[in-house]
Amino acid sequence: MNSPFSFTSHYTLDKTYFSECFDESVTVDTSLRAYYKAIGFVLVGTALLLTGANAYASLFLVGLGALEALSVKFKKTWWLWRQMMSKAASNDVKLTIDEQGIRSESLYVDSTILWGDISELTITNKGFLIKNTNGVNYISKRSLDAAAIEFIKSKA
Repeated sequence: MNSPFSFTSHYTLDKTYFSECFDESVTVDTSLRAYYKAIGFVLVGTALLLTGANAYASLFLVGLGALEALSVKFKKTWWLWRQMMSKAASNDVKLTIDEQGIRSESLYVDSTILWGDISELTITNKGFLIKNTNGVNYISKRSLDAAAIEFIKSKA
């Protein structure tokens, strides 16, 4: 008789983990459409500036447009910086995978994803994207052994 599967691992939420998370889960839009909001802010700010309206508000909108354009251009850097500034950065995470689901515990988070709650499991080059009722989560293969990877694949 087979014993129930259980796997426990620890990893740190560091810059390399966050970078892998971004690379595997975010699709970067490099088209002009990604810059529409920035272009809108700059155009409205410039129009207000040319009409002689409040110069401070006009320049604020132009600056906001420039900031938005930079956040689109440097999306990964922007996202990584925000993650590294969060209280979760550099924390140790205990990952447990068993017959019930996937549980991650850290100083600030205690989250469980039950196998029945998973609507879609996508296998990427470096990990798994797990879509459930609460959003999308990413699990890196570097913190898993071969048996855990096969177990997750069997639950897909």
